[in-house]
Order: sequence, then C-alpha cells, then structure tokens
Amino acid sequence: MKRATFAVVGHPNKGKSSIVSTLSQNDAIHISARSGTTEHANRYRVETENSGYQLVDTPGFQRPSKVLRWLKNNADGAHLRAQAVRQFVESPECQASFPDEVELLQPIVNGAAILYVVDGSRPYGIEYEAEMEILQWTGQPSMALINPIENNEYVQQWQDALAQFFKTVRVFNPMTADFEKQTSLLQTFAHLNPDWDGLLNLVVSDLVQQKESKRHVSAIILARLVEDLCCYQVKQKLLAEEQAEAIKPVLEKRYQNWMEQREQRALNELLTNYSHHQLDLEFDQITIPHNLFDQQQWYMWGLDKKQLAVAATVAGATAGAMLDAAVAGHSFMLGAIGGGVAGFSSAWFGADKITEAKFKGLPLGGYEAVIGPIQNRNFPYVIIGRFIYFYDQISRRNHANRDKVIIETGQLQAKIDKLEKSTQKELHQACERLAKQKSVQGLENILVALL
Repeated sequence: MKRATFAVVGHPNKGKSSIVSTLSQNDAIHISARSGTTEHANRYRVETENSGYQLVDTPGFQRPSKVLRWLKNNADGAHLRAQAVRQFVESPECQASFPDEVELLQPIVNGAAILYVVDGSRPYGIEYEAEMEILQWTGQPSMALINPIENNEYVQQWQDALAQFFKTVRVFNPMTADFEKQTSLLQTFAHLNPDWDGLLNLVVSDLVQQKESKRHVSAIILARLVEDLCCYQVKQKLLAEEQAEAIKPVLEKRYQNWMEQREQRALNELLTNYSHHQLDLEFDQITIPHNLFDQQQWYMWGLDKKQLAVAATVAGATAGAMLDAAVAGHSFMLGAIGGGVAGFSSAWFGADKITEAKFKGLPLGGYEAVIGPIQNRNFPYVIIGRFIYFYDQISRRNHANRDKVIIETGQLQAKIDKLEKSTQKELHQACERLAKQKSVQGLENILVALL
C-alpha cells in the first residue's frame, strides 16, 4: 500500500468516529451519542507535506458471536484463519446476513491495520471477546485504544483484558489527547508494522513541521489585526460644525462596527488555519465576557496600570539609550533615565484615555469629523491578549470536541514574563510604536514567541 491505513473498529457507540475526527483533524465527521450512527465504512485521508495516511471509520460489531462461529466452521487450522475472514467478506450470503461486520472487516482484509476502541467508563464484558478474536484471525497489526468517555472507572479492568489480545494498549481520549499523544500512536505503529516504519516517521515529521507552520501563520494573522485596529480611523466631511456634532454617534457606531468585524474576521482566519470549519464564531454564542470597547475590562485582556507603566519604562529607556549612544555618552545616561520616566508617567496617567471624535475646519471651507485611531498605550496589548486567549483554545482544540468555545481571560503579563528579555523589549517597543500608529518591521516574528 502506498500509504498507511488504519481501520477504527469496535462495539457500537464507543467513540470510534470521535477518534477518527481527532486523528484526521476533520470536524465534519458526524458524531452522535446514538448507537449505529456509522452505517458504512468511510475513508478519510490525512495529507501531509511529504506523505499521509488514511483512517477508516467503520460500523460497530452487531453479531460477533455468530460471525466467529461462521469463521470457525470454515477454517480447520490457524493457517487458514485469515483466508476464512476473506471468504466471509467476499461471500454474498454473509454480505446479506452480516452487513456491518462485512463493512468493518473489508478494509482490514485489504491491508488496513486495526485500532480497536472500547469505552473505559463501562465495565468489561465477555461478549467483547468474540470481537477481539475475530480481529486476531485477520493477522493484521493491531492496537487497542481505551476511550474514557465519561470516566476512568473501568480502565484498569479493560487494560488487563485487552492485554490478552493486543500487544499494545493505550488510553486515548479523543476530546483531550494532545498533539504528542496523537503522534505517538503513529510512532507506535511504526514499530508494530516495520513495513510502515519509514512512512509513518515521515508523517510524524511532517505533522511537527505543520504544527510550527500553523503557529507562524497565526502570528501573521495577529500582526495584521493589531496593525489594522491600531491605525483605523473614520472621517466624514461636513458643511457646518453643527452637522459634525450631530453625526458623531453615527461615526462612532461605524467605527466600532468595523473594529469588531475586523477582530472577528481574524478569529475566523484562525479557525480556518486550524481546520475548524464547522465551528460558528459568533460573539453572542461564545463566552467572551466583554466586548472590544468595554474599557473597564481592558485590564482583563491587556496589562494593568502597573504592568503597563513598567512596559512603557522599558520601551522609553531603550529609546533614551539610543540618544545616549548618539551623543557619545555625554548625557551621562540622562537620556535613558529621562526616557524611562517619561514613558512611565504617560502610561500611568494616560491609561484610561480612549479615542474621542475630533472636528476640524477644512482649508476650502466646511468641516471634517474624525474618529480614531485609539492612542491608548494599552490598546495593542488588549488586542494581542484577546487574540492569544482565543488562540490558546483553538490551537489545542481537538476536532472531535463539539462543545461551546469558552474563552477565559488570563494574565498576558505571565506570558510576557516567559519570553527572553530581549524579546520582551522588542514586544514593548513594538506596542509603543503601534500605539502611535507607526509601522513595526517583522511584527509577526515578535508575536510568534507569545503563541
């Protein structure tokens, strides 16, 4: 086979489709608590830069004991077992009498490896042994996955039983399994099936590179967002000053709507970057506590006054240090000290200022009303903070998880503290320039460290 193929099999309603959804990064796969949702074997290709693999979502076993009885009646020895399974799949009579088992076994007969799924929150039962024995008859490489759908109460019981039938048994929750746990399944199969060793190792290498690439794309999305929001303004030419005053609420609404839509577009781009195509992103459906213009809550997303003042001190001291270098040190470091103090005072005392409508007369008559851009020092941090906390949820969200997205505020400063000192300084300098509507070269390279 040109690529590794895994048949995900087991009893009905044990989370097979959820596992396929997570491993294939496909949130279009239907998941339901109702038994028997998957009626046919469905193939899902996972494409990587240099390779790929396939997952087959199969129907659940319906009458394994009768199937096993049929197989035993058609094989006189162990050397004939795999052949008996093939005969079962190809038999028109069996296709009519055991359609689910035929659909389940067909990809395995054609060379697929086996991922056998059980529910670790339900007790082990002897009725499962017929299923596992049938899978043994195929002779294909196999691994058992214990999916703790509701809890871990019976995981140990399942581990003891599955170890009698499978060389490798793993606990795998498709809702919470992180990237490393997902790729480790592929690496384990590389050992179980030597024919796929090089192929699967290449897939894992591609997936690691793909993860890093998505992080960089996310940083580009954030860089464009923060630049757009920090620089945006609305202008309207008018004949009289009274008109300018009257149109102020209209301009404010237009300004606010554009800003909110621009942020939402960036978050939609982030969802697309991580292949979450089925998740509707609406602010009234997602638990984001406060909107972009609720300034009272800015400190929940950006920096508080003290942190903002320290950031401004770092940025100001750096600018002053450049002045010291320019005058060959004759300022006796007063530039660095003065720059820091100036940054501190303006950040502290200006932290609560937000943009207001401005009116000015035009040279050839008439007036112009202008709203924006926001020049508050905290505003770039607010945009970055809001995006990052959404990114933290989406970048780690498994595709089987269909629950509501919950965005919780956190401490942006805690993330900044983890950066190298030089990167912290670059970030604060960048935010200082953004607050003054100045461009920042290579902004995405600074922001990627925060992701």
